[in-house]
Amino acid sequence: MSHMHLELPAPGPLAPDALRVIPLGGLGEIGRNMTVFEFGGKLLIVDCGVLFPEENHPGVDLILPDFEPIRDRLDDVVGVVLTHGHEDHIGGVPFLLRERGTIPIVGSKLTLAFVEPKLKEHRLKQAPKHEVSEGDVLELGPFSCEFVAVNHSIPDALAVAITTPAGVVLHTGDFKMDQLPLDDRITDLRAFARLGEAGVDLFLTDSTNADVPGFTVPERDITPAIDAVFASSAQRVIVASFASHIHRVQQVLDAAHRHGRKVAYVGRSMVRNMQIARELGYLHVPDGVVVDRIDAAPPHEMVLMSTGSQGEPMAALSRIANNSHPQVSLEPGDTVLLASSLIPGNENAVYRVIDGLTKIGARVVHKGNALVHVSGHASAGELLYCYNIVRPTNVLPVHGEIRHLHANGALATKTGVPNVLLAEDGYVIDLVDGHASIVGAVDCGYVYVDGSSVGEITDSELKDRRILRDEGFISIVTVVDSTTGKIVTGPEIHARGLAEDESAFDEIVPKLIDALEQSLADGTRDTQQLQQVVRRVVGSYAGRRLRRRPMIIPIVLQA
Repeated sequence: MSHMHLELPAPGPLAPDALRVIPLGGLGEIGRNMTVFEFGGKLLIVDCGVLFPEENHPGVDLILPDFEPIRDRLDDVVGVVLTHGHEDHIGGVPFLLRERGTIPIVGSKLTLAFVEPKLKEHRLKQAPKHEVSEGDVLELGPFSCEFVAVNHSIPDALAVAITTPAGVVLHTGDFKMDQLPLDDRITDLRAFARLGEAGVDLFLTDSTNADVPGFTVPERDITPAIDAVFASSAQRVIVASFASHIHRVQQVLDAAHRHGRKVAYVGRSMVRNMQIARELGYLHVPDGVVVDRIDAAPPHEMVLMSTGSQGEPMAALSRIANNSHPQVSLEPGDTVLLASSLIPGNENAVYRVIDGLTKIGARVVHKGNALVHVSGHASAGELLYCYNIVRPTNVLPVHGEIRHLHANGALATKTGVPNVLLAEDGYVIDLVDGHASIVGAVDCGYVYVDGSSVGEITDSELKDRRILRDEGFISIVTVVDSTTGKIVTGPEIHARGLAEDESAFDEIVPKLIDALEQSLADGTRDTQQLQQVVRRVVGSYAGRRLRRRPMIIPIVLQA
């Protein structure tokens, strides 16, 4: 998918003492968050995440931000600030460092700990790392970055206030305002108010839940629902969650301890992340609760903590639902608890997993039938509070699909924000003399990771994959004598992925021969032109008689 923005010109040169902001991901989608700030010839990047593919991206593993707009300026990048450790904010870092391996990485202790295995996997060891905490101020070139504690569904999340001579930008990252968080670390509204009193020129705010009225439910409120699931389950309990949702895992461990159960982790990323969280003190494991084997206790005393809450095909829960997991076989009477919300676009995949689990005989508990998950993002009520506290001059909603951005912008307008900008990936925003405006756009699009290839798969090739998947495939092989202009062999027609037998194409063979012989009689000898004749005749037949638009591969060989 490309973002060409033909309605906007290319941006002109940046004015002296002006700040430029270029979102390269996260505006118009849930994921792939990346924003570039430019001042004084230097660049600062906030977040570099991935987007997980949907059904219209067959074969794609990950989707990255497009680095092309800054590729020839990577030497000007003074650092990458990571607001927290979720994949949609850190997953693209190794791919950026493959372009320039010495870019400094800035983040909290847990965020950097989650990044480290990714860098090792890609054999990237050169990047300097700067660990920061709330209250810290770090100078990165012309950018002075102050870090502010925010509450989210992962510990150690940070907002960042970026100060340059052009003004102050406050970027919330992902956040909410849980007043009773599990780790007692609340969003620092006092710091937001202090920055607001001094003057925030541009406020970039999380939009994910902007269209949800009221306030996000506190994490502690779901503890009774988890307890109820454990108390009512006579056999194993399998809990599926994000591998980075340490708060949720903590609640499961505590509930297992109360109900006399053992917990085993299932899924490589779950095992790795929980080990990191435990070693750094973010996860507190009751004595004797976590075990190494899934059969370390009788079924009625076991809990499996699994990945795959979004229906990812290769994640543990999907494989369990398909009876293809090498270790875990679900039994009738087991309970599966999906302790997560649905990321937009994943609904069908998740419901397929739920159907598979139910067919086996499991009881499936999810957000639709019990309060077993709460969001990590601020709802409309919390955003209104923030706007009234910060009182920014300009607002740029970020992190969300188009409807979320518009809902967030409407909230800002209601509180009296003078200037609200609704932008998309690739828009260029300049902050000049305290006023922000859209000055143009750069071409940027989806960059697909497909196996070992990065950026080599195009939208056209994805379209071919979708046609092969949805419409089928027809190949036609014909051999012609280039001297006499006669058909020597064929045409032979082979079809795959179509309900019809290959004999259904018998009636088209005479018409195909007539069309080829006519072209040959007219002096056509070029195989490319002859193949176009074949494609046109077969395509017309498939569309008219079969009501299909399959991929047609004509092959004309010369004898």
